[in-house]
Amino acid sequence: MSAIDDKWRQHPWLGPPLDTGAGSAEMALPDGRGRARDFANGSIYWTPELGAHEVHGLIRVKWAQLGGIRGVLRYPVSDECPCGPGDGRFNHFEGGSIYWRADIGAHEVHGPIRDLWAQLGWQAGRLGYPVSDVRDFPGRSASRFQHGTITWTPSGGAVVGSNID
Repeated sequence: MSAIDDKWRQHPWLGPPLDTGAGSAEMALPDGRGRARDFANGSIYWTPELGAHEVHGLIRVKWAQLGGIRGVLRYPVSDECPCGPGDGRFNHFEGGSIYWRADIGAHEVHGPIRDLWAQLGWQAGRLGYPVSDVRDFPGRSASRFQHGTITWTPSGGAVVGSNID
């Protein structure tokens, strides 16, 4: 038995392992660092330093769109968890987080923008949930939230502003 098997037993709703053509065994990942297994309703990723964590649903889709373990977010460091207000969900990753709510969708937050948002109380704070991914512009990065924007510049760091469309 492996840590991935142990995690799967904790989350039976993930369903049966998918047949990868070589059986339903764990896959060693190309970075040589971790392992993964896909199930009918999600995936479990494991590394020796982070342990095993599940990713599923639209958060999993967003993470894959952003490059999965090869993208800015890298490996998951939490299972998907519920959060409020509303029926929100999130996963934390080595390089950031993805937050989802049915009426908003799934959006990633990372770097100094995420750090400031966390200091302000995450989604339960004054800015609410992210409504855009972190976007890079010449000389700055920005992310929109329900009730404001966080912009980061090399000279000014991360600061809160009002939403601009």
